[in-house]
Amino acid sequence: MSDCIFCKIVNRQLPAEIIYEDNNAVVFKDIIPKAPVHFLIVPKKHIDSINALLPEDKGLMGELFLVAQKIAREKEISGYKLVINVGREGGQLVEHLHIHLLSGKITELP
Repeated sequence: MSDCIFCKIVNRQLPAEIIYEDNNAVVFKDIIPKAPVHFLIVPKKHIDSINALLPEDKGLMGELFLVAQKIAREKEISGYKLVINVGREGGQLVEHLHIHLLSGKITELP
């Protein structure tokens, strides 16, 4: 999607503090963190939200959770929260599926 902010970050058209990347995902720091540690785990494939998942995305979703685990281990984060907001009413501000990885005192849920 040409106007998607996360697609632009994935394609390096917009800057972000990227901390991890592989063939299917990019992880970067949230620019408005809600906790001392607040990373966004974003699939490179544009998917609007959980509601837009297709059966063939099952493996990708598993990979995203394994990326969360890998980042937590690499950053020595022992306790954390994973949050996926779905739709505007669910708090989703960017229409590109993403997982928030938060640790430390959370000021508010994203």
